[in-house]
Amino acid sequence: MTTAVDDAAGRMSAFIRDPYPTLARIREAGAVSVVEFGEGLPVYLVTRYQDVRAALMDPRFGQDVRRSQAIASGRGSGLTLGSEVVHMLNSDPPDHTRLRRLIQGVFTRRRVDLMRPMVERISDGLLDGLRGRETADLVADFAFPLPIMVICELLGFPPEDMHAFRTWSTAILTQGGEMTFDQATAEMNDYLRELMTARRAAPGEDVLTDLVRARDADELTEQEVFSMVFLLLIGGHETTVNLLGTATLALLHHPDQLARLRADPAAMPVAIDEFLRYESPVSMATLRFTNADVMVDDVEIPADELVLLSLGAANRDPARFTDPDRLILDRGDPGHLAFGQGLHRCLGSFLGRLESEVALTGLLERFARIELAAAEETLPWRNTIMLRGLESLPVSLDG
Repeated sequence: MTTAVDDAAGRMSAFIRDPYPTLARIREAGAVSVVEFGEGLPVYLVTRYQDVRAALMDPRFGQDVRRSQAIASGRGSGLTLGSEVVHMLNSDPPDHTRLRRLIQGVFTRRRVDLMRPMVERISDGLLDGLRGRETADLVADFAFPLPIMVICELLGFPPEDMHAFRTWSTAILTQGGEMTFDQATAEMNDYLRELMTARRAAPGEDVLTDLVRARDADELTEQEVFSMVFLLLIGGHETTVNLLGTATLALLHHPDQLARLRADPAAMPVAIDEFLRYESPVSMATLRFTNADVMVDDVEIPADELVLLSLGAANRDPARFTDPDRLILDRGDPGHLAFGQGLHRCLGSFLGRLESEVALTGLLERFARIELAAAEETLPWRNTIMLRGLESLPVSLDG
């Protein structure tokens, strides 16, 4: 028994480090596979680009987390899906429509373009802090604080609390780390309740004040405010943290592409799309369920089944992308699915692109030499199949 457990743990560890060979085998074997998700719960896994893209836009694949939790629990699974935290990503219309309408104006391309000076100021300050250091952890010292400081300014949160946000995020998204899911959600709700009380007494020019006003006008319940802030706070930094770490590592693995980008910094916006395709920060889309029988290629998925859509596998599908396992910064093909598609397409995609463009451009401008300062095999990856990101990235820098 111990050997079997150790073998399973070893396979999972290898998958976390490099999921793509396994995903390629699954993709080649057929349009749909049945895999175990948490605690032995069977789910259907879709890995081919055309099928994943179609499913992302198909309303027969529902996202209401309460329904997904009921299906999982009905099969004897003790898996916790966070059904008490209902937000835009894990709800369906009409709730999804109402929630998204209340917040989408903050993240339009025009509004995000106006945030560039703020993002540049924060990025420059963090890069200043790296100067003169022989080594740095690009995740802890740069990739993590940048987006969390940006989202804190938007929400009106004290930036000194950002490490608490990271702890809560790890517990809620990966169900691991220093505290349990329930502890993290309870602490975060208590924290938000105090901030909401403060905003009622002293309103600000921030998103939290807008949400408090919506709550007081009965447009949102208190729990919906909590869930909305949860999504903005955690979703608003996780993608960029992961992308900045994996993009930097990918450039270190592809020195020819790094040299090309240094020679032509104006190519960064196009390069961001290739980074997103090559290492999708969200590797699995939010868990879905079928609300009807659905044919995926030649496979029928019955109603009331749970479904995972692999964005990482789809973005490396050779049927869609030539030489998909190579980083080609001038690929010029923005057809990746890293931000999803359809109704649930990532609301913060413009902000994530801006943060990544500013951060990576600044990093390459400031430091003429960036080298990995740890053995490749020792780099710690996020311990989840849902996200693709590094826990830390030790580098040596020379300005």
